[in-house]
Amino acid sequence: MERAPMENVPLEKAPLERAVKEYILQEKGNYVLKEIALRPDLAGMKIFDDPVFGYAAADDSIFLDYKKPGVIGAHFMAPSEWLPNAKSVISVFLPFTNQVREANRKTMDWPADEWLHARIEGHAFQKKVVQFIIALLTKDGKEAIAPMLDSRFSQKSPVTENKREQDFYTSNWSERHAAYACGLGTFGLSKGLITAKGVAGRYISVITSALYKESGRPYTGIYDYCIKCGACAKNCPAKAITIENGKNHFLCSEFLNTTREKYDPRYGCGKCQVKVPCEFRAPGGGKVFN
Repeated sequence: MERAPMENVPLEKAPLERAVKEYILQEKGNYVLKEIALRPDLAGMKIFDDPVFGYAAADDSIFLDYKKPGVIGAHFMAPSEWLPNAKSVISVFLPFTNQVREANRKTMDWPADEWLHARIEGHAFQKKVVQFIIALLTKDGKEAIAPMLDSRFSQKSPVTENKREQDFYTSNWSERHAAYACGLGTFGLSKGLITAKGVAGRYISVITSALYKESGRPYTGIYDYCIKCGACAKNCPAKAITIENGKNHFLCSEFLNTTREKYDPRYGCGKCQVKVPCEFRAPGGGKVFN
């Protein structure tokens, strides 16, 4: 019997995942530094808990579906457009810690200091995690890039004549859509992605020439894990979410700008991600396949 070429044999996921988890646990970027803490008691606060991983084939047809009007659009770049030798997309969900979530549950009218740190310092740490994953893969002789760090990444979609909301709030790569493709979860009314560990957290992704077995998608619809309970709509201080119409990005953005005016360079809200049935789990079902 002929053996399959080594380049066609999926790599083991465990070594990569162990290394990333250890990095997140130990790296100081995952903790609020004393010199930048908004309050003295927040010095040393941990931002992210253990990550959850998902994998998709780079040539999965879902990435071409994202190019369709009304999904993301023609400006969306498929994995092979970012990296010609792409074989896999790795998506990682970084759940916020209980301290971050609990603080943001206390009042629904304004973001907690803990959440502001998680949003801004957390975003800076996301980039470091992405760079760490890329370094691991390239050290092993694989190609790897992250759209969020690439000079081609653009959050400005083409403005069309009808100027629909869709045309103002899409980019040429979406971390949440990558996570959906990689089997991590489905969308909710707030447009957040609901995973088996809930919705409160952040997403990163890496496109690589390394071959990993796909996680599979244990769902068929984009809202399968959302029970349409309306809790996120009730929580929203901007009244930007309704059961009937989902999320109004303009209203959400306007409220975020008011928080930026007070806390610049920080901003945030996150009320749709806490004190909801999907904060820690997928109430509509849900399982992560690796």
